[in-house]
Amino acid sequence: FLSLVAEFCCGFFVILILGKFWFLAVLYLLWLYLDWQTPCTGGRRSQWVRSWTLWKYFREYFPIHLIKTSDLSPHHNYLLGFHPHGVLVAGAFGNFCTGPSFKNLFPGLTPYLHIMPIWFSCPFFREYIMSAGMVSASKESVSYVLNNKGGGHASIIVIGGAEESLNAHPGSLTLNILKRKGFIKMALKHGAHLVPVFSFGENELFKQVANPKGSWLRNIQEKMQKIMGFALPLFHARGVFQYSFGLIPYRQPIHTVVGSPIPVKQNLNPTTAEIEQLHTLYLQKLRQLFEEHKRNYGIPEHKSLIFE
Repeated sequence: FLSLVAEFCCGFFVILILGKFWFLAVLYLLWLYLDWQTPCTGGRRSQWVRSWTLWKYFREYFPIHLIKTSDLSPHHNYLLGFHPHGVLVAGAFGNFCTGPSFKNLFPGLTPYLHIMPIWFSCPFFREYIMSAGMVSASKESVSYVLNNKGGGHASIIVIGGAEESLNAHPGSLTLNILKRKGFIKMALKHGAHLVPVFSFGENELFKQVANPKGSWLRNIQEKMQKIMGFALPLFHARGVFQYSFGLIPYRQPIHTVVGSPIPVKQNLNPTTAEIEQLHTLYLQKLRQLFEEHKRNYGIPEHKSLIFE
């Protein structure tokens, strides 16, 4: 979805360059140069954009819900680990970039959804995603958000990243997390409390072409992901007037459950052992969150998370 909108914006920019309004493109390039670091310094959110009626219909289409399990004090900064990535990351966008749900449930906290830096190099598109409250997923950007001395900031990171989208099959509970420990180090360096978040229904929105690990398709997808920085899952869902084939996501409810915070004491130079210890604790709390809520959202009793 993001790539389609980005392609449209890039196409519009090319039209400007080649057309009689080329001088507007030149002015925008100057603006881009001057504004290049903004996605790494908190972005430029717009409450007007985040409150568009369009997003209300977007949330109601599935529908998307945000569930609170514990209070989050506005006197601390938090790093929320979002799982799973899915194809669309609809729960993350719908709950943290649009509407009043997060603000109502967690007053005093400002959410920042971190996404791949490559998206902020796309002309015009970068302005839109920053307006929605998205910022770069670079270390510099995460540090900027979590370094707020007064607290009240919440970094949301989709831990599995683009690679995990290739596992986004209906019923899949496989998370790419065992080797992903950078977010743990960032939480320790800034003393940001860790919060596991699991979005039930995220993998049910599309059907993806079978791509088991080791298959020729998966090998190609993984190689392209390493080259381009984002994955290209081959998926389909429903059409506008029929349910057999199309690119519109299925209407499946999404329940994004925000877990209890894991207190983290600031450690500017954490050792490998300390990172491993906190990572293990985070995995335990994430699994516990899933097990406590899976019955409420149609997950069979015998199903559990698989960490890779």
